[in-house]
Parts: sequence; structure tokens; C-alpha cells
Amino acid sequence: MLGIYVISIAFMLIGWLVSGQLKRRFTRYAQTPISSGMSGQEIAEKMLRDSSIFDVKVISVQGQLTDHYNPLEKTVNLSHDVYYGRNAAAAAVAAHECGHAVQHARAYHFLKLRSALVPVVSFASHWMHWILLGGILTVNTFPQLLLAGICLFAMTTAFSLITLPVEFDASKRALIWLESARITNSMEHEQSKDALWWAAMTYVVAALSAIATLMYYVLIYMGRRD
Repeated sequence: MLGIYVISIAFMLIGWLVSGQLKRRFTRYAQTPISSGMSGQEIAEKMLRDSSIFDVKVISVQGQLTDHYNPLEKTVNLSHDVYYGRNAAAAAVAAHECGHAVQHARAYHFLKLRSALVPVVSFASHWMHWILLGGILTVNTFPQLLLAGICLFAMTTAFSLITLPVEFDASKRALIWLESARITNSMEHEQSKDALWWAAMTYVVAALSAIATLMYYVLIYMGRRD
């Protein structure tokens, strides 16, 4: 069990460092007013219109870095600072979340796959920790339990991996549109790009952590005494 604690602590530290960089970048870029003078709300609404999406609402939600797109309710949810912000950070986040709305409207395959996995991952997340714990304790007498736990954990790992192209693609769509619509100038564009890159790194760390943890459980299973 020591190995799983080492992996968890290591990636927790990496995640903390990446999250710290992300917050510092957003704080810095929030001080840069964009030349277009548009707020996050206005940017999101314009990107949706330019993408011929008229059935998605842009709303303000509480919290910091709580921005997300809700495909069920068809809402682009922007935190207060992003919704009202008129800076490079707000522009980046607003356009990124609209990028997810565009993916939804265009039936982007990775987004469809991730959405299809949500019920499965919800079930797996609810049970896998208990099954894995029981599987480790009984690995030499009932290895099938650990194998079942590994299968469940593999589903959540797959979800983390599929999330990567979804996030990177949304950022790509956002940056292309911000530049083509002339929402940001060259300096602001680079700041928006950097902010979105650090945001994406949080998902990369999560995916790597999931892979490392999965491999740890697989090694335990393979190293069991028959």
C-alpha cells in the first residue's frame, strides 16, 4: 500500500504546483485589459453567434475557476470575474467554454465518447476504491476481486485520457476564433494562449496520475502469489 501513497503524494504535489502556476497566470493576465474592450459575457455570446449557435445561454455562476459548459442545460457558465472581466484571462476562459459548446453543436467525436462514458464512470467511481482495497487485501486468495477493481479504475483512466483531446480542441477553437474575430491583439493572444495551456496541464497531470495508479494496481495483480 505504500506505493499508492507515494504516487498520490507525488502527483498531488505536481498538481499543486501546476494549479499554483495557473492561478498566478490568470491573476496576472486579469490585469491586462483587452483592446476590444469586450467582457467575457459579450465574447461568449459573440462566439456563439459567429458559430451559428443560438440555443445556448451564457450565465454567471459563483466561485473562482468554476467556468464550464453544461451540455444538458445548454448553458455556458462563467464565473463572476470571467463573466464581467474585460481582460485577456476572461477572454481566454469565455472562448474556451464556448469551444465546448461548438464541439457539442458539431458532434465532436471525443466529446460524444466522453459524454457516453459519464454513467459508466459515475458507477465505477462509486465502487472502485472499496473493491480495490478489498482486492489488495485478498490478492492471494481471491485475485478476481482486484481484477474487477482494476477494470473499474481503467474506465476512469480512459475517461481522463479522452478528456485531454476535448480540452485541447476547445482551446484550439477558442484561440483561432479570438484571433480571427480580432477580439485580442498579438500580445493579448499570447497571454490567452498561455493561460489556456496551463489550464490544460491540470488535465494532463490528472491523466498521468491515473495511468501511474492504474499501473501500480496492475503490477500488484501480476505479482501476486498463486
